[in-house]
This record gives sequence, structure tokens and C-alpha cells, in this order.
Amino acid sequence: MPDETIAQKSRAFAIRIVRLYKHLSTKKQEYVLSRQLLRAGTSIGANAREAMYGHSRKEFICKMAVALKEAVETEYWLDILHATSYLSQKEFDSIMPDCQDICRMLTKIVKNSKEKD
Repeated sequence: MPDETIAQKSRAFAIRIVRLYKHLSTKKQEYVLSRQLLRAGTSIGANAREAMYGHSRKEFICKMAVALKEAVETEYWLDILHATSYLSQKEFDSIMPDCQDICRMLTKIVKNSKEKD
């Protein structure tokens, strides 16, 4: 299956995001920003998986581009949660590199797929 690595990485990342959401909502009593993070962070893998089963190359590129947009949005929410002290420096340093890695992977997938057209 093409781009199986992004599917695995985004799934593992989604699981971390769900756990982080649980922590933020139960321990920190933060519901609005963490809900945005949950939606965007879990959407990355859903779109990447959809892309792999798309009907056409165009659909594959489109879904991977949506996954990239969701990853960039996730970066934003992580940054805001950190800047407002809902995420400690340690928590932020633990999860942000994974998000940035996924962004790099998706950027490369979208770029390479467009070049093949």
C-alpha cells in the first residue's frame, strides 16, 4: 500500500491527541481549544487513509492535501495551548516534533504526487 508510513504515523499521532484531549479536559478543565485540537489532530489520519483508497490520483492528492491542512491546524492549536500554559514545555516538546514530522511527510507526498501528474 502506498504511503503506509503516513497512515501508521498519523494513527499513532491521533491516539496521542485523544489522550492529550482527555488530559486537557479532565485535569486542566479546558474544553474549547482541546476540542479543536481533537478534531484537527484525528482528522489527519482519517484523510490520509481515505486518500489511499481514493478512486483517482486527483482524489489521492486532494485528500492528502486536506490531511496536510489538518496537520498544520493541529500545529496551531498545540502552539496556542502551549502559549496559554495549558501544555507544559515538556508536553509541548514531546508532541510538537511528531506533528511537524507528519507535516513534512505530507508536504513531500503531496509535492511528489503532483510532480508525477
